[in-house]
Amino acid sequence: MKVKELLLNTASLKKQKDFYKERLSFKLIYETPTKISFETGKSILSFIENKHYKPYHFAFNIPPFYENKALLWLKKRVKVIPFESNEIVDFSSWNARSIYFYDEDKNIVEFIARRNLRVNALENFSPEAILSISEVGIATENIEAIYNRLNTLQNIPVYDGDFNNFCAIGNDEGLFIVVNKDQKKWFPVNDPVFVSDFIIKGDYNFKYKNGKIMNLT
Repeated sequence: MKVKELLLNTASLKKQKDFYKERLSFKLIYETPTKISFETGKSILSFIENKHYKPYHFAFNIPPFYENKALLWLKKRVKVIPFESNEIVDFSSWNARSIYFYDEDKNIVEFIARRNLRVNALENFSPEAILSISEVGIATENIEAIYNRLNTLQNIPVYDGDFNNFCAIGNDEGLFIVVNKDQKKWFPVNDPVFVSDFIIKGDYNFKYKNGKIMNLT
C-alpha cells in the first residue's frame, strides 16, 4: 500500500514549515500562502492551515536496522518520546523498531525500521534516508465499517489486530492504523484519539472527513 501524498491540517503553517524545514531539514518542494509540501522519500507530506485541526498519528518508513542511527540524528533536533524508558520500541511481531516524537501540532510522528523491507540505504541517517510515508492513523467508532469501505476502493488485507479496538490494514510498505476512538488512546503516550480530517493519494485516493471515507472529486 503505497502513499503518494498525505495532506493534513495544521494550526500554524509557519510553525510546521519551521519545524520540518529548519529543524528536521526536510526538503520543501511546494509552498503557497495556504499549503506547504515536503519530500519524504517516495511520498509527499503536505499541510494546509485550519484552526480547527485535531492531532494525527502518522509514520515514515526508514531503512531496516537504521533505528539507532535515526535515534542519534533525532535526539539532536527533537525530544524523543520513550515507552517504558525505551527510546526505541521493539515491535517483534511486526519485525520492526520504532522511534516517536511530536511535531509542532502535537502530532505523534514515528520513524519505523521494518526488517521485512529490502532496500539499499545511505551510510548515515538523514532526511534523504526516509523511504516513504508508511502509516496513517484513522479514528473511528466502527473499525469494520472503515475496513469494508476501504475494500470498496480495492482489496486490502488486515495486517494485525481486529475490528474491536485496533486494526492495522495494509502491508509493510503502507498501513492504515484504524483505532476505536472510544476504546483506545494513541501509543506510546496515551493521547486522546480524535477524528481528524485528511486527504490521501496513492494506491488509495480519498478524503477522510467527519469520520467518513469520501471519494476525491
